[in-house]
Amino acid sequence: MTSLKEQPRVGRQTLAPLPGCSLTDLTDLSRVGFRGAHSAEYLRGRGFALPDTPNRAVTQGDGSLVARLSQSEYLLLGSPEDQGQRLADEEARWELDHQANYLLPRQDSHAWFQLTGEHPSEVMAKLCGVDLSPQAFGPGAVAQTSAARINVIVINAGSARQASLHILCDRASQAYFQEALLDAMEEFKARH
Repeated sequence: MTSLKEQPRVGRQTLAPLPGCSLTDLTDLSRVGFRGAHSAEYLRGRGFALPDTPNRAVTQGDGSLVARLSQSEYLLLGSPEDQGQRLADEEARWELDHQANYLLPRQDSHAWFQLTGEHPSEVMAKLCGVDLSPQAFGPGAVAQTSAARINVIVINAGSARQASLHILCDRASQAYFQEALLDAMEEFKARH
């Protein structure tokens, strides 16, 4: 098992900094979901920019991310810049009212990894049958699929300069999936 190295910011652990790719555990950062016919209206009212269609994601000005998982379900990922505080505040502030907008706590249900570097799509190709190459799965794309035999949500949060995949899996499978990712990354260790 690769030893964990603490990063300066709370909630981030770089698990495998390799020349070809890097895996960071973001599980300690805030994330939350909202579902319902009025969720889009609620989130826009809270200042979030939303994707126009399902299976798309939009990076917010503060570095947080909003992924649209269906017509009326959204997953929000906290920003490392504020250590997820904005989303933690949003979750604490939410109250049930007459609107069809329901809070979906995701802190305990989903582990969260970030795969960056030169080869994230090649790493994922070893674990997942969906084509996550930049040509087929561009920035802002979201896939709800299976990898290493577990359900995952994959979000392309990269840019033309830096590849970056956010991968969320069941929290109970965190250690298993981390090992699967690290094993898949080994092939790219020597590449520069």
